[in-house]
Amino acid sequence: MGINLTRENMQDYVGQQLGVSDWFEIDQERINNFADATLDHQFIHIDVEKAKSTPFGTTIAHGFLTLSLLPYLVGQMGYGMSEAKMGLNYGCDKIRFLTPVTVGSRVRATSKLISIEEKSPGNILAKNEITVEIEGAPKPALIAEWLSMYVMG
Repeated sequence: MGINLTRENMQDYVGQQLGVSDWFEIDQERINNFADATLDHQFIHIDVEKAKSTPFGTTIAHGFLTLSLLPYLVGQMGYGMSEAKMGLNYGCDKIRFLTPVTVGSRVRATSKLISIEEKSPGNILAKNEITVEIEGAPKPALIAEWLSMYVMG
């Protein structure tokens, strides 16, 4: 396990990077499966030949596909509240899709704790800035302020 947040030390980590995931390749099969699951079949995602004529020269992942990988990527980092019975996805305050992820690209996520506070007895709300980087790209694919609610034991 990575960083072990507790009620006693949680404020010490505000502003700190909590982890970095492994690189993950975005292949055409994953993009096609996401298109099928979401019914979003825009050519830029699934039509390899037609996508060659776009400025990207190939297909790109859906922005929401990249976003949907956050639980997996952040889960690799191994941080959390040690006293929590469970953690719940509480939503996002802000999401920005900055650079399209072309097929065959590799992405990874970093997480920085923005804030953490006890909202009510036994419920701790954490806000993390998650940045999904594209290997070799100057700008990230996305930046999201992701909220997690920890239900304490």
